[in-house]
This record gives sequence, C-alpha cells and structure tokens, in this order.
Amino acid sequence: MKKEKNYRPNVAAVVVSSQYPSRCDVLIASRVGLKKPSWQFPQGGVDKGEDIKTALLRELKEEIGTNDIEIIAKYPKRVSYNFPDKIKYKMGNYDGQIQDYFLVRLNSGAKVDINTPKPEFSKYKFVPYKDIFKHVVKFKRTAYKEVLDYFQKEGYL
Repeated sequence: MKKEKNYRPNVAAVVVSSQYPSRCDVLIASRVGLKKPSWQFPQGGVDKGEDIKTALLRELKEEIGTNDIEIIAKYPKRVSYNFPDKIKYKMGNYDGQIQDYFLVRLNSGAKVDINTPKPEFSKYKFVPYKDIFKHVVKFKRTAYKEVLDYFQKEGYL
C-alpha cells in the first residue's frame, strides 16, 4: 500500500511592483545559506488556527519586510509540490507543500527589506513576468506555471 503524502499548509505570493499594471515586474528572492541561488516567490507556513490571508500578511512581513500590499486575485485551487530528496530531510515529516497563491501588488511607497529579524532571503529582484522561469528553482516550476498561466488567462498578467 502506498503511503499518503503529508503536505505542509502554506501560502505564496506573486508580488508585482507598485507600477503594476503598466509594468508587470514580479518579485523573486533567493534563499539564505545556499551555495547557489535558489529563486522563488515569498511563501510560508500557515499556523494552526490561522486563516490564509492573515498568514499571507504575516509571511510577507517576515520574509520581505513589508505587508503593505493590495490583494489583486487569489488562485481558486490549492497547488501542491513535493520536496526534492536533497532538502526533504530539513522539512520534518512533510513530503511537500500545499499552497494557496495570491497575486498582490506592492502599494506605492512600500519598501522591500529582506534584512528582517530572521532573514530568509539573501537577495531579491524584480523580473519581467516573461523571465520568471529563467530564474526560479526547478522543483517549483510546475506549480508556478499552473498559477501564472491562470493569472495570465484571467487578464491579470
């Protein structure tokens, strides 16, 4: 009998710059402590009893130093991905993550600051939407493609 996967509840944000919609630049950030850059969207776990919007705002503040955002859209389904074996050992008893995705715009004047009390990213950058897959880590690409294709189809990107 096959073991059922154990996924960590998580929220993720596709963060567009305050120039959206005239410019569609998306924030990606690279995890701290890795030998080579591992670019991804801001994301994080949902605490027990926490609603997903509260988790989203908390995670943005913890990871990019601001939650001064406007929620533009939410992907209507949850998306899961599996951790690769090389990082699975660090993730406790989780096989991967199941995520709620939001498309959010930084408000005018909002400042990204990854030098948070517990930094999770070593660097960040805004890239044009069309260039995201040149940068992001491979094991998250399928999930990202599903979500980004939806936001594009709906006219957000």
